[in-house]
Order: sequence, then C-alpha cells, then structure tokens
Amino acid sequence: MVEEKNIFEIKNFNVWYGDFQAVKDVNLNISSNRITAIIGPSGCGKSTLLRAMNRMNDLITSSRTSGQMLFHNIDIYDKNTDVIELRRRVGMVFQKPNPFPSSVYENVAYGPKLRGIKKKSALDEIVEQALIKADLWKEVKDKLNDSGLSLSGGQMQRLCIARSLAQQPEVILFDEPTSALDPISTAHIENLLQELQKTVTIVIVTHNMQQAARISHYTAFMYLGELIEFGNTDTIFVNPANKLTEEYITGRFG
Repeated sequence: MVEEKNIFEIKNFNVWYGDFQAVKDVNLNISSNRITAIIGPSGCGKSTLLRAMNRMNDLITSSRTSGQMLFHNIDIYDKNTDVIELRRRVGMVFQKPNPFPSSVYENVAYGPKLRGIKKKSALDEIVEQALIKADLWKEVKDKLNDSGLSLSGGQMQRLCIARSLAQQPEVILFDEPTSALDPISTAHIENLLQELQKTVTIVIVTHNMQQAARISHYTAFMYLGELIEFGNTDTIFVNPANKLTEEYITGRFG
C-alpha cells in the first residue's frame, strides 16, 4: 500500500472573530489526492477552518489566528506568504454558485489572464480542458459566449469548479457545494468530485452526512469549535470512538 502524503498539516490551530473563538486548538492532517469531509452542526467552526486553509478569513477584519497551518510544510500564515499565489494553489468553491456576470468563456479564462496568459490559442486550450474536467464542456461548447448566469444551478456550480481548475490548483476547498442544488445536480457534482480527486486534493464541508459517507475517504467531526474525532470515513460512520460523534451521526442532535 502506498503511503499517503499530507498536503496540509494543521497544528494547534485557533481562529477568533473579535472575542469569539470559532476554532479551538485543532490538529488535523489532510492527505494528498483524497477527499476529506468536515461535518458538524451549524456554527461548529467547520467553514471557518476550511476558509483558514486559503486565508479567506483575512477578508474579515476582526479575525485572527494562532498555531500553524502548514501547506507543503510551509506555514501559510507566515508574513512572507503570497496570498494570491496561495489562493491559486488552494482554490475554493462556495455554497451558492457565483459565476462572474460575463460569458462562460470569460469566467474560466479570467484567472489565466490575470496570470499573464494572453495568447488566444493557449486560453482556448485552458478553457476547454477546465470545462472537460468539470464535466461541462459538452453542455456549453456551443454557448461559450453566453452569460455564465444563464446556466442552470448545477451547471453554474460546475462552471465555478472549472474556473478554479483553470488555475491548476493542488487543492480545492468546497463549502457546502451542493446544498443549493437538486438531487440530480448533487449526484452529478459528487461523481465529479470523485473523479477530480485523482489529480486534486479535495476538502469538503457538508451538512449532508450521507454525502460525506458516500464520497469521502476521511471525515473530521467538529463541535463547538473543537475537532472531536477524525479518521477513516467508514470507521467514523460505523464505529466512532467518541459518543458525541455517534450521537451526531445517528441524528440525536445537530
């Protein structure tokens, strides 16, 4: 069996918003080319922890952190970190699909253009490949000049995934990516994530425990800002070590 590599190592990590501590002393390793799910009730700190992994919380002026968030053994909270480059390497897809109000093509080409890629043939190739990887190319190849906002909800979410993939990320963070979608679109996204994890590391925050059980290799259960239990998904769901985990998974609270 091949030994798994950790792409993220989170050590004694804390996040505060003003006086409120949202994440408390979390220690967690994220394996490369695997899907890791973070579950727990609303307000337990899972989205805060996810956003900390590409420093999206920096956009909230009252937020501060302590501890270490190591990406390839380098602390991303070091003052010398290039946050723009970090967010290229660690992409993010949000709960509500948020395409730019521009064409399908421009949505995907936006990041590469910012990186200085100007040649149309190069951009065409990047856009096509990203849309293929996001399983959207067949549906939009004749609509590349149409607005990204004209697509269905599920298509818009896949367009956002394609937009992230065009940046050639190593990790994509998904914050409740299917909670606004119908069951068919949700299944489509889940199948896509399982395909993507062959080339990209995926961390997903989800309220949907069936989803975590279906698609993830590892599951982290958070409660009141603390990491209660982390392990192989099958073990967490079938034989959790912590009573609180068992009560949450069996629906006794949450």
